[in-house]
Amino acid sequence: SFPTKLAINTVDKLIGGNAGNMAIGSSRLGLKSALYAEVGNDTQGIRLRKSLKDNKVSTKYFYLKKGEKTNYSVVLYYKGDRTILVHHEERAYKFPRMEKARWVYLTSMGHGSERIFPPLLRYLKKTKARLGFNPGTHQLNLGLAKIKKMLERSDVVFLNTEETQKLLMTKKRDFRYLTRKLQETGPKMAVVSDGPNGAYCFDGENYWHCPIYDTPLYERTGAGDAFSTGFLSALIYGKNVQDAMKWGTLNSASVIQKVGPQNGLIKVSLLRKIIKANPKFMAKRFSG
Repeated sequence: SFPTKLAINTVDKLIGGNAGNMAIGSSRLGLKSALYAEVGNDTQGIRLRKSLKDNKVSTKYFYLKKGEKTNYSVVLYYKGDRTILVHHEERAYKFPRMEKARWVYLTSMGHGSERIFPPLLRYLKKTKARLGFNPGTHQLNLGLAKIKKMLERSDVVFLNTEETQKLLMTKKRDFRYLTRKLQETGPKMAVVSDGPNGAYCFDGENYWHCPIYDTPLYERTGAGDAFSTGFLSALIYGKNVQDAMKWGTLNSASVIQKVGPQNGLIKVSLLRKIIKANPKFMAKRFSG
């Protein structure tokens, strides 16, 4: 009920954010990563920068903005599930002069961030970098028409079931339909995650489903980002879609065993050991 006062058992101050989770997660998987982000020149912003450096993520494009505040979220978790209260500060986003990259991952940004779409598209055309896209709340609220060019340039788009339904304006839960219709908005591959039911993918030819990896659940925050990180990292290593689904699922399974989105992000050495020890765990084609 509201208003009310709720007693809580524990409080943890942790670092997160979709883009940061991807940057740190891919670094732990053995890739070189850098993060473009704008944060406040405050205690939290400085802490974020230190975390990136500690995890060998380049901070060349990580800007501490004087007089501004860092975004803040409150995650309420209970019996493994969570509710997130999100606040985005206003930013005057400006696309940086970036070095050539093999892949770019675009994810949640606040109001006004759509102004980076045109220069990002020019950068992608010039460098021939591939794009992974995980639209955040603000980007989804822009509607399909305003993010269509980014979707059309994407190699893979990641959304959960509810986000996919919102973008496509449908209530259907048919995953052949959802993944195909999402792929038809432009990306080469569409991935739709469905929590404890696993993840689904349409790669333009085949429909794939990967169940969850059976592991103790402590807290789900960052599970989706971990899946995207594992999936994209596998593609960068030259793996196929079937393996990418497995990498994403195992990374996600590791994250949900810890509090917060980054503590459980897996290292590539451990990931390979788990894959070797579980040869029967895999994504499979599905027909509906």
